[in-house]
Amino acid sequence: MEGNRIKQILSSSNNVKVEFEGISVWIESFDEQTQNACVHDVDFPEEHVTVSANDLKEV
Repeated sequence: MEGNRIKQILSSSNNVKVEFEGISVWIESFDEQTQNACVHDVDFPEEHVTVSANDLKEV
């Protein structure tokens, strides 16, 4: 996913479905410099992971 799209999703009031390796995730933040996003599993919000923007998919 492109960084600009991630920023749009973060600023949107809509619920946009995003997946990481087939798992539904919620994007917490995005670092433009590293192109990494902090995400968590929709079902396990306490478990955060940092992933490459390229590994995220809008569904």
